[in-house]
Amino acid sequence: MFRQSFNRGWTAGPAETSFASAVGGEDDVKVTLPHDSVRNLARSATDSEGAHTGYFPGGYFQYSKIFDVPEVFRDKSVFIEFEGVYRDAVVYINEEFVAQRPNGYSRFHIKCDPYLRYGQPNSIRVETRAHLDSRWYSGAGIHRDTHLIVGDPVHIAVDGVRVTTPQVDDELAVVVVAVTVVNEERSTRTMRVSTTVAGSDGITVAEGTTPLTLLPGTSASARLRLHVPRPALWDVDSPNLYVARTTLSDCDSDEAVNEAVDEEHTTFGIRDLQLDPARGLRINGRTVKLRGACIHHDTGLLGAAAISRAEQRRIEILKAAGFNAVRSAHNPLSVAALDACDRLGMLVLDEAFDVWTKPKRPFDYSLAFPEWWERDVESMVTKDFNHPSVIMYSIGNEIFEVGSPVGSTWGRRLAEKVRELDDTRFVTNAVNGLVAVPDELPSLVVGSTEGPTDINSLITALGEKINEFSASQLVSERTEESHAVLDVSGINYGDARYVPDALAFPNRLVLGTETFPGHIDELWRLVTENSHVLGDFTWTGWDYLGESGVGRTDYLDDGPKEDMLGGIHDVFPALTAGCADIDITGHRRPMSYYRETVFGLREQPYIAVHRPQFHGRAMFQTPWSWADAVSSWSWDVEAGSPVTIDVYSSADEVELLLDGVPLERIQVGGHKACIARFESAYRPGELTAVAYRAGVETGRCVLRSAGADLRLTVAADRPEIRADDKDLAYVSVELRDGEGNPAGHRDRQVRVDVTGPGVLAGLGTGRTHTEERFDADSCTTFDGRAMAVVRPTGPGDIHVRVRAEGCPETTAVVHAVEA
Repeated sequence: MFRQSFNRGWTAGPAETSFASAVGGEDDVKVTLPHDSVRNLARSATDSEGAHTGYFPGGYFQYSKIFDVPEVFRDKSVFIEFEGVYRDAVVYINEEFVAQRPNGYSRFHIKCDPYLRYGQPNSIRVETRAHLDSRWYSGAGIHRDTHLIVGDPVHIAVDGVRVTTPQVDDELAVVVVAVTVVNEERSTRTMRVSTTVAGSDGITVAEGTTPLTLLPGTSASARLRLHVPRPALWDVDSPNLYVARTTLSDCDSDEAVNEAVDEEHTTFGIRDLQLDPARGLRINGRTVKLRGACIHHDTGLLGAAAISRAEQRRIEILKAAGFNAVRSAHNPLSVAALDACDRLGMLVLDEAFDVWTKPKRPFDYSLAFPEWWERDVESMVTKDFNHPSVIMYSIGNEIFEVGSPVGSTWGRRLAEKVRELDDTRFVTNAVNGLVAVPDELPSLVVGSTEGPTDINSLITALGEKINEFSASQLVSERTEESHAVLDVSGINYGDARYVPDALAFPNRLVLGTETFPGHIDELWRLVTENSHVLGDFTWTGWDYLGESGVGRTDYLDDGPKEDMLGGIHDVFPALTAGCADIDITGHRRPMSYYRETVFGLREQPYIAVHRPQFHGRAMFQTPWSWADAVSSWSWDVEAGSPVTIDVYSSADEVELLLDGVPLERIQVGGHKACIARFESAYRPGELTAVAYRAGVETGRCVLRSAGADLRLTVAADRPEIRADDKDLAYVSVELRDGEGNPAGHRDRQVRVDVTGPGVLAGLGTGRTHTEERFDADSCTTFDGRAMAVVRPTGPGDIHVRVRAEGCPETTAVVHAVEA
């Protein structure tokens, strides 16, 4: 069917009464979707949403659009597709109710025909709501893409092409293309369904055709079994893709039989998945250990708006940092992100729900789950079906019900529904042993009926006890049935289960679905030494808005000054969780390089300097925290000040030199695996770390102190972008000296002006605590860096001018080309 973006021409604003919504509000602004109505609202320390959502408020919003419906559409089937509307969406066309969708992440389609006025303008209005319904920043509004879909009365159904590869080897792949066709006419029609399969070079490698007869008002499916010789297989290292071009032609017509009345192009990959305890997860016969990153849905500076380029860029950076898998915590991934994973070779564990029937927030999805869960599972599986990157579905995260017999029946119901819809992939559930036995928690923590109610606070309060408790006989007994309904047992913060489970449950496969970032050295050893342990998913790979301060570091003169049983979230203006390898701008933090070293993917050493201005001060960290260190040798402290220097390396020894003079040479691993820790004194100059294995140098890392002159370095991630609603330019701003050395100790307020066919869509830094807004035209650099996001409005040259006190003005130019 004809399909085009429906993202432009909308207005968005607060919704009030029905009358006010109908006529529109004076606060409505013109927007291009995807869009987030919450991101630009004022944050407040007293807001009822609190640290859960980063102190952003909830609200009631509306999106409106006027669109033309030509007379020729009268004999067509017209649909509008929404890939995600947060939350409790209600859709009206010409002020008539059309559809509702409680889940904020499910894709849904509305059939518009009964409500359209042909040959004249039509209106569409979408109401959305967000209020005390999420444990993290959700945003609100139409935060994913929309499409207008138009077809003849006899057409290929929306999402009507499904491709499977039931037999795969090096010589031949069987590709089955199932095509569902709809007949909305009043007469029987015989159509011809044809499919050609082409590789990345465009050359046809397989084709097939069949007639298909449809009675009036019915649908039917044609199944074409095609054979691809010497297939180029899809995997994480070689993400080869094919395109199935499916056409629908009219066999009853007196005209040319081959004239297509409908056409669909479906991208897919040929690959084979296998699973067993002895060899773990195999893709095309090769065992693959999952180097996983949990990721939330927000796109940082853009709030919840899932613009395609933002999703693509995130997957690019995660893949470059050593991850080969992402877990969509805790809701289905966007189509744009799945497309990126397909292209880049990133495996996906797509997760359906964070709650079932028992709430975690007063007005969360648990209110809708009993009625809507099947439709939402169908939406997720239908969205994912043709994406080779998706290898596993998760039916939930830290669900309260998994520790009860009745709860396990819900798990079985969900798992079997997924298998009914798609038996080509595996099913898991991210089980937290603490959450599974909530009746035992108060006495476990404090020996009374009082204790933390927030799960993150509870985990912090327990410390290392969480592992012991998760591996207890009590948790084993309570969760046995819930694990038994799964193909893979997902375990959150319970790695003490990994080895014992191999003996107690010899047929069980285990996946660390959520783990502490700083434990990766021990966790990865467990993954590599145990065939039934499939991999590790750190919390988190990419920083996110909300759950503010969960990974924070506090410096305290007299030790911790708060009762941790009351909650670990920091006070306003904490913005992000701060527990990720990569910050919300896409900058890799030191933890990312440590993980890459532990994975065995990095040979070069990496220097991480603990901030010397805090040396010796008492410190509080959570289980999700990492060292407060920066890869810099430019500090605003007196020469001779004490400083702690970590060098991440997989070598045997590391030698530290300052201006070529050796300071010390020590063994790696004395403090922690893959770390050589030095206590030294700060003096400006050139700091070098040299790694040795068996006495032979394997690599070196050099940091140089910045000089007195200060300059702005401004660079776009790509010189050319598409002038459409899916592309963006990411323009990095860095403070450096004249020789290009980073000057992160000399932060400045920077102002950004965009001229030409583009707008400043977002501006900010990776600072976890800030009151600065993403929709402002200025911000203060953090460790010498800031990021501007530019969205094109048309073709031409976009000029991004950046100014800061004491620095020459600098401009980057991005060329937007007609899409």
